Amino acid sequence: MPTSPVFLDNKSAIAALFQQALATAFPALMASDFKIEVEKPKNPDHGHFAVNSALQLAKKLGKKPCEIADALVTALAPSDLLLGTPEIAGPGFINIRLSLSAETRVIKSVFENADNFGRTNQGNNQKVLVEFVSANPTGPLHVGHGRAAAIGDTLSRLLDWQGWDVSREFYYNDAGAQINNLALSVQARLREKAGVESAFPDGGYHGDYIREIADRYVEKFAHDKAGGELDAVRAFAVDYLRNEQDLDLKAFDVSFDRYYLESSLYSENLVDKTVAHLIANGKTYEQDGALWLKTTDYGDDKDRVMRKSDGSFTYFVPDVAYHVNKWQRGFARAIVELGADHHGSLARVRAGLQAMQIGIAAGYPDYVLHQMITVMRGGEEVKISKRAGDYVTLRDLIDEVGRDATRYFFIMRKSDSQLTFDIDLARSKSEENPVYYVQYAHARICSVLAQWQTQGGGDTSTLKAVDHSPLTSKYESDLMRALADFPETLKHAATELAPHIVAVYLADLAAKLHTYYNAERFLLDDEKLKLARLSLILATAQVLKNGLTVLGVSAPEKM
Repeated sequence: MPTSPVFLDNKSAIAALFQQALATAFPALMASDFKIEVEKPKNPDHGHFAVNSALQLAKKLGKKPCEIADALVTALAPSDLLLGTPEIAGPGFINIRLSLSAETRVIKSVFENADNFGRTNQGNNQKVLVEFVSANPTGPLHVGHGRAAAIGDTLSRLLDWQGWDVSREFYYNDAGAQINNLALSVQARLREKAGVESAFPDGGYHGDYIREIADRYVEKFAHDKAGGELDAVRAFAVDYLRNEQDLDLKAFDVSFDRYYLESSLYSENLVDKTVAHLIANGKTYEQDGALWLKTTDYGDDKDRVMRKSDGSFTYFVPDVAYHVNKWQRGFARAIVELGADHHGSLARVRAGLQAMQIGIAAGYPDYVLHQMITVMRGGEEVKISKRAGDYVTLRDLIDEVGRDATRYFFIMRKSDSQLTFDIDLARSKSEENPVYYVQYAHARICSVLAQWQTQGGGDTSTLKAVDHSPLTSKYESDLMRALADFPETLKHAATELAPHIVAVYLADLAAKLHTYYNAERFLLDDEKLKLARLSLILATAQVLKNGLTVLGVSAPEKM
């Protein structure tokens, strides 16, 4: 997997500089005893960065914060990072301004790394399994599945960019009552088609897609027009919908390394083996004809039934078996993206895994939950799709607004917050459309560069080795600082399992580019300034492209 050379961002470089100053000024203080933290001031007029370590060290060193701050600044080694001497303000804050050379070096780093700028080896090629979508094969994917697909795929991309060995997995719930209802629904449509009087099953599926499946079934099994062979109907319907879901995901640019069948947990006796192991560990007990798991031993508010009095397992038991299987396959880290309605089962799954006592770490797996989506068109909520029957499908949105807008809208809000998907906004070509705003920033840069080339500017590769010293305006400083934040942004988003952080960053970067474009000219008579500005926006286009790639969204050159 490609990784970029380490880009020591200015924030980290400043921290290292002050860590060295701390060792010089206070040699009795062990370096491991205190870590210098660098922050961005809330008020940008106070400088590029700030260090408040003097306040934190006052009690430890028995000195006033101002004295400590003064000692740190005095002990700073000469560095081309700094613009003048850092300023001591208030009760001991140290405000820092970067030199022009420190700000401009990010441009060179972007060009050196190109499509890999922002990649790190933080994950050290450790294995991680990301499970997402995991929809029942009982109908077309709905918008909730779409949000899960966008979040899970972007998390996978983020972790890949941080150097993890990522495997993507889809867990097919191909067993149980819902699958039986699917088979009975298709059978009812087959009987209807064959002129056989038959009641439609309670809890059946009414969408037009059920008739489509029935039509295709008859084409393949002409001898069974009335659907008398229910097992064959069931197998055909599941395969048909699995294929359809795969096509929807392909249109969404989402793929998986493995599809794991729930039925295999039973056919391979993994559920029975898991339950037997828990019984052998003394983590269960019989009561009222049911088998209970001692989940209160692991922080649950009450113990939970594992096997009901009728002999069937409760729904969290196969989940425990499935995650044991993940662990046994060598995935010491696993992430599961789910709808928020699954929240209630998380604690008991984790409790079951701890009760197995096979070395699974506490808190395994990590969960990322997403909230519901409201789809709007013309100011009114859209609730149904004719084909699906009672919900809006993922394919509906892709067909209406395109893959890019659908993915971006699903990702741009924190996953555990409710999302309103405004179709009219997603289709609009305006600054109010978030994805258009970001993509247009990239296209706008490409337009400027193309215009420069038509004026005899030559190949854009010549812009990678120009003098950046003319870049002295506030707009240029803001843009360069934003570029330098990109690697840390990806790291933070991956650590927090929060892909919306990347979307927020891209919106801010696009805003800075548009502001710069509206405030300054690029195709100037001043050759040095022109080339410097063109070099800066070329680097900006690269970072916009990289960020959009992480989100699974294209970076168009024309719009």
